[in-house]
Amino acid sequence: MTKTPIDLVRVAVVGGGQNCEHEVSLASAAAVAAALDPTAYDVVRLTIAPDGAWHGGGRRLTLGEAVAILQSCAAVLPVVHGPRGEDGSLAALCELAGVAYVGSGVGAGALAMDKWATKLVAGALGIATAPGRLLTATTASSYTWTHPVVVKPVAAGSSHGVSLVREAADLPEALATALALDDRILVEDVVVGREIDVAVLGTADGARVVSPALEIVVDGWFDFEAKYGGGADFRIPAALDDTGRKELEEAALAVYDALGCAGVARVDFFVTPAGPVLNEVNTMPGFTEQSQVPKMFAAAGVSYADLLDRLVRDVLPA
Repeated sequence: MTKTPIDLVRVAVVGGGQNCEHEVSLASAAAVAAALDPTAYDVVRLTIAPDGAWHGGGRRLTLGEAVAILQSCAAVLPVVHGPRGEDGSLAALCELAGVAYVGSGVGAGALAMDKWATKLVAGALGIATAPGRLLTATTASSYTWTHPVVVKPVAAGSSHGVSLVREAADLPEALATALALDDRILVEDVVVGREIDVAVLGTADGARVVSPALEIVVDGWFDFEAKYGGGADFRIPAALDDTGRKELEEAALAVYDALGCAGVARVDFFVTPAGPVLNEVNTMPGFTEQSQVPKMFAAAGVSYADLLDRLVRDVLPA
């Protein structure tokens, strides 16, 4: 029997965003909207343009119109990476509008997006992070290069604004590149180790599901081109012994819970001879079928469509 529109669960998928990850978010949102089961969901596609304007149904919307559409839905999938989206902004909008939404709440989104705050939380848990220093537009000129470092914005993703500085002469450009995206930046020691990610899926009943670990193998620097140009080799499950796997899983769960994450989050590590070093936490990671998190859960037998269904069903009103 064919379901009528009134029988379908109306879900808004929001993509785009007013930040440097706009194009990546468009791809994630388009994939999510296409993968939601059409026999179960009535999908409403909304896009936030780079200028912050909302669009839907082929036209520009006022913020009031966009909120009214969100309020007409049973749930919202905010697939917007980066600032003004993943950082808790869309979660706040949904909460003020009284609409259920997938993913982390306002506080967790803001904390996880702030790489400096995440380092402080990890430190309180006894989880190692790269030694680093917080700089601002005012203090950046006082920093003296003494050894190779990584320079990155405090709040950005997809490796935008991230530079590996091997020589002092390259520092000014790296600082300027990061400061163009954020008024606070991190300068961190280079960590030598295997890049291994773990995804954590939390459910409303308090259960936690940890995905198989994924190792990123790339020739050189895992920058934007390597991430999205197909140059990286994702190996799932990562080759780890039981002790190493348990260490990663326990660290990922601890950070996920301490930040207050919900839904799915990707926790990125460097695995060194001394143990795991936390790199960052993504509360709205890349989400096409070929992205890391869907690939990790697919390796555990959870298809892309089933993962999305779980995320939405878990937040629907009883």
